[in-house]
Amino acid sequence: MADMEITTDLEKKPSVIVGMNLKAAEPGFEYVSTKTYTHSVGLSCAFRQWRAQSHCRFVHGYALKVHFEFTGVELDARNWLVDFGGLKPLKAMLEANLDHKVLVAEDDPNLDFFKEAAALDIMDVVIVPSTGCETTARMIFESTVQWLKDAGYGDRITLSSVQVAEHDGNSAMYRRTK
Repeated sequence: MADMEITTDLEKKPSVIVGMNLKAAEPGFEYVSTKTYTHSVGLSCAFRQWRAQSHCRFVHGYALKVHFEFTGVELDARNWLVDFGGLKPLKAMLEANLDHKVLVAEDDPNLDFFKEAAALDIMDVVIVPSTGCETTARMIFESTVQWLKDAGYGDRITLSSVQVAEHDGNSAMYRRTK
């Protein structure tokens, strides 16, 4: 660890740590910031897993929770890894694709029905490569990586994982393995 001086004589002055460069992590360490959009945010999304033999083959929905984990070894000029206030466009992206939407797989044998329901303004349908928590986490992950690049974060921040939870008992994660 970097040289530092810790002063604890409170009669003279408050405790102070000086002499540390906190912007760059020590070798072998990294900064981690997380952002969670809880179930109460209201990302009310419905799915249909047409391949399931269970009740999951029916259209059903959840108020999703989405949890992001960002890592990096260098903080910005404000000593932040991620500007939480700057994530509003990320939240808007989630809302645009998940909030009050019906996700339907592009290979669903009843896709035409869902397209017709969308045309009749009965459902707000989003056609995706596949449905399920795992693939939803991956789609969010990949969209977020692109958003980070477009937002100018460059290589300073790595998106380590995205976790999508249907409720407190069921979730799936897509993450880097290094």
